[in-house]
Amino acid sequence: MRTLCAALWCCLFAGSALALSPDQALRIAQGESDDRIAALNEVVLAADPALSAYVQALLADEVKLAGGKAFVVRGDQVTDAATGAAATLPADAEDVVNPNRVRRELEAALSALNLFSPDRAVRLKAVGELKEQADEGKLALFEKAAKSETDPEIRAALAMLKATALIASSDKAQRLAAAQLLAESDQPSVKGLLIERLAAEEDGEVKAALQRTLDTVNGRLAWGERLGLLFTGVSLGSILLLAALGLAITYGLMGVINMAHGELIMIGAYATWGVQNLFRHYLPAYFDAYVLAAIPLSFLASALVGAAMERSVIRFLYGRPLETLLATWGISLILMQCVRSLFGAQNVGVENPSWLSGGVQVLPNLVLPYNRLAILAFAALVLLGMALLIGKTRLGLFVRGVTQNRRMAACVGVNTARVDTYAFALGAGIAGLAGCALSQVGNVGPDLGQGYIVDSFMVVVLGGVGQIAGTVYAGLGLGLMNKVLEGWQGAVLAKIMVLLFIVAFIQKRPQGIFALKGRSAE
Repeated sequence: MRTLCAALWCCLFAGSALALSPDQALRIAQGESDDRIAALNEVVLAADPALSAYVQALLADEVKLAGGKAFVVRGDQVTDAATGAAATLPADAEDVVNPNRVRRELEAALSALNLFSPDRAVRLKAVGELKEQADEGKLALFEKAAKSETDPEIRAALAMLKATALIASSDKAQRLAAAQLLAESDQPSVKGLLIERLAAEEDGEVKAALQRTLDTVNGRLAWGERLGLLFTGVSLGSILLLAALGLAITYGLMGVINMAHGELIMIGAYATWGVQNLFRHYLPAYFDAYVLAAIPLSFLASALVGAAMERSVIRFLYGRPLETLLATWGISLILMQCVRSLFGAQNVGVENPSWLSGGVQVLPNLVLPYNRLAILAFAALVLLGMALLIGKTRLGLFVRGVTQNRRMAACVGVNTARVDTYAFALGAGIAGLAGCALSQVGNVGPDLGQGYIVDSFMVVVLGGVGQIAGTVYAGLGLGLMNKVLEGWQGAVLAKIMVLLFIVAFIQKRPQGIFALKGRSAE
């Protein structure tokens, strides 16, 4: 874009009086850093169209000095830096060395030149790039750009740039004016700038003005921080909900303490990784659709493993919850070792498709990532599907009947063994869906499930064993509580406080948020 703008400006200004003189080209390329930067700012202020190409050549280390002149060398082509005419490079030519400070100023000069572009998007982008490099040396440039600017949004942004440059001025009056102007900002970067200036400011009056401005900016940013905390809590709650929904069936309805539930989540994540690799190698044109294909396959992979677990081990242990705990713990170790042997002990990379990358900027300090929004929607769809399956289908009727009164269900002709397998496979498959979702927001490795097994049990127990509605309330509530306490006491203490809360709650209400009623409670 910068190269295109430079070419356009060269056409627009061809034949005008503006030109990069040999002396200017030389002063920008050699001497002390302060002198070079001063010469650069002087030419940028003139909006010289010849400067853009020259600055790009300096950044690319294509400029050499000899005989009091600057030359641009691109391959075998040598041109005079000022006139652009073909030239012969002297034998004693030396390379131009650009210190980091000069290089930063050269990059800022390219952005500054874009302030005068006819394209609004280019000008707006240039303002954003100059936020971190605004200083007194660019004040004249900002003022000149503001005079010619017609767009209200860009004009306001230029005013903020000017205030950012003035806040470090040696003139007290200018610092006070800048503090007053920055009070109108809602940018997070201004908060950091004000904190930095407060630490360095020695004048009491200016310091008081900076503190008032900081308080105003903090108040304006507070809503974004609160909404961000709320969104993060709901996002974590939706992940906990997905992880716990499958356990709500296997533990809540079937009474199986499935310590391998986390590994079923892991299998779903690895299934997603496998589908991603297949699309990358065989269907690269449709790579962005791999997540849609991974959803049913992750469900199927975990459901098949769950069915195999139920048929081979768990069917012999119904009614003995402590033995199911020990057996499934052993199965979890076997599954983790199998994954390490097949795929290695290191984490594998799962890439977000393009439509799940990026986010929606709601406020200057609040961005909602697309992948988190997608997980919220996905959790709602999984919850709805599970509720319909359990409450409205023949399989759901059989599952509820067998879990409430196995003998009576068998007496009326229900194949209880088959229903047990289907129910356990359903819970395992939902765990696989949780793994598919988790692969889009975190690392995928053999230990993935270990971070969610305890939280999943806490959600199910707190919500009420066998109560899907309770699982929803508990999952979202614990997610919000975790994030609020993390911001107050840190991650470790937050976990301890949540655990203590759950222990105290269960002591007072052992049945959880929602209690079973009627014969099913017996």
